[in-house]
Amino acid sequence: MDKGAWWAMVCRVADLTSRLPKTGETIHGHKFFIGFGGKGANQCVQAARLGAKTSMVCKVGKDSFGNDYIENLKQNGISTEFTYQTKDAATGAASIIVDNEGQNIIVIVAGANLLLNTEDLREAASTISRAKVMICQLEVTPATSLEALRIAHSNGVKTLFNPAPAIADLDPEFYTLSDVFCCNESEAEILTGLEVGSPTDAGKAALALLERGCQVVIITLGAEGCVMLSQTEPVPKHIPTEKVKAVDTTPTVGLYTSPLSLSESVSSIKLESVKLYPYYLYSFIH
Repeated sequence: MDKGAWWAMVCRVADLTSRLPKTGETIHGHKFFIGFGGKGANQCVQAARLGAKTSMVCKVGKDSFGNDYIENLKQNGISTEFTYQTKDAATGAASIIVDNEGQNIIVIVAGANLLLNTEDLREAASTISRAKVMICQLEVTPATSLEALRIAHSNGVKTLFNPAPAIADLDPEFYTLSDVFCCNESEAEILTGLEVGSPTDAGKAALALLERGCQVVIITLGAEGCVMLSQTEPVPKHIPTEKVKAVDTTPTVGLYTSPLSLSESVSSIKLESVKLYPYYLYSFIH
């Protein structure tokens, strides 16, 4: 049985600098590299490296980035049976600038990601329906992610939804189809309209999301850890994490969900397990 299916991948073009540039400013960087990224791909690779059997359902361009991407997935032991290539768009790409503190600014051109459609999902339905867990995000079209959640939910597959990039008018069905709804503080603000500047604020936002039908809500807070609650334990709980030096925060939100998906029961996550996830994340990034 497959452990999970993931969506969305982009080629990561990164510049490392001592600080982020101001508007209109040109500064010198000290390193440039091209790598692999995208929330879905990061999550899938991390889960595979943690021992899960994974499949990637996505679409890349029929170009050098796309070819390299497929080869990279294969080298990480990920099934690419439903990694589609298209001539109609380039492989998704992200331009990223990272400073010495690990903070970043990012511009994404989704490209072929937006061409993944419901017909592609129907071809992959047998893999999705056999999965133990499915993770999806919003780097593909919302309609495609929603249909994937429907397929998984109707087949008893545990679903973990990362609503990123967040959209304010998210279809209400996303909440009811998500066993675990995991977002960061800025995404929580967009989705709820509530300011999230502290763990207490995050608890209020998490309650608002829980009321929309999610089974478990987790709001990640960077260095402050996370806040979680569930239908069975609807009182917000702040779970701090050990302070670490940030090297690059680009993949952190998405990667938090990968070890989360390896929980024995995604819909009944235990607090002691959640405390471990930042450590898995730290070891993967470094």
